[in-house]
Amino acid sequence: MNAIRRKLVRLMASAWHWVSIGTADMGAALDFWVGRLGFECVARAEGDDPGLREHWGVTDRQIAQQAMVRSAGAENGGMHLVEWNVAAESVRAEAQVFDLCPKNLDIYVDDLPVRMAQLTEQGVVFRNEHYSEAVSPDGVHFREIHLAGHDDVNIVLLQVIGSDTPIPDSGFYGLGPLVCIVRDPAEEKRFIDTILGLSLSHNNILEGPEIEEMIGLPAGCALEVSIWAEPGQPLGEVELVTYHGTDGANRYPRAQPGARGVTHLNWWLDDIEAFAAHLTEQGVSCKLSKVEGSLIQSSSSLIFQSPAGLRLEAHERS
Repeated sequence: MNAIRRKLVRLMASAWHWVSIGTADMGAALDFWVGRLGFECVARAEGDDPGLREHWGVTDRQIAQQAMVRSAGAENGGMHLVEWNVAAESVRAEAQVFDLCPKNLDIYVDDLPVRMAQLTEQGVVFRNEHYSEAVSPDGVHFREIHLAGHDDVNIVLLQVIGSDTPIPDSGFYGLGPLVCIVRDPAEEKRFIDTILGLSLSHNNILEGPEIEEMIGLPAGCALEVSIWAEPGQPLGEVELVTYHGTDGANRYPRAQPGARGVTHLNWWLDDIEAFAAHLTEQGVSCKLSKVEGSLIQSSSSLIFQSPAGLRLEAHERS
């Protein structure tokens, strides 16, 4: 283990703790995550949250309500849902498959055909009638199906055949990877390795007619896919996807607090000062802040971003 990696193990709790998601309808969002997928709502707050808005720099609208949601008992891979009092722009409204943005939230399932039938009975509509099934070049056998979630968030139900990931009795477990579409995978990989300290668990090129049909790509295009995780932790992963042979609009500038959809990732850290020094040493710009909110309180926080433009926040508990 090199010196940078040893330092990061001490600084970062590698898997992210929660993803921030703006919503126009908290009731509909909670109905999906809690009512249909069996996640738990661990905290809710009604009304505006000036402390959180100050941290985010949002002055043109107020928070109507917010909730923290997660798989039962999980410390990583949670969600912070925020409903605004003014209709906000959606990060992925009318997005193309290959647009650059935080795109998918992947949910692990125990038996995809069974869970699809269950959700279909509840009125959930999937993007395709049948799920896709494939084996990646590194031997991972998986099934997946996409559906349109609330606020233009793309949801993927993912069954990894032969996986030992423990799935709750509900049959749904997450969040696993946040899938981010990036233009320069080499630069983003270096950042996730040396800045965030996540470990590379999978690295593949997916191509051919089957993949083109599965994803909806033009002929001749391919996907470069890498998954970054805390070893032994299936939740709170980051998946980087680059579409070779095509390009999309950059939507990362839209993925900011105040928007609807996925806006950013969050970590709890034990030592913000040390991590800020690490960012400075690595030439990463950051902003020091503090959260005095209804659901989130920190003694200090850092706001920074990946090379692609994904907003990231690290927080030290009050």
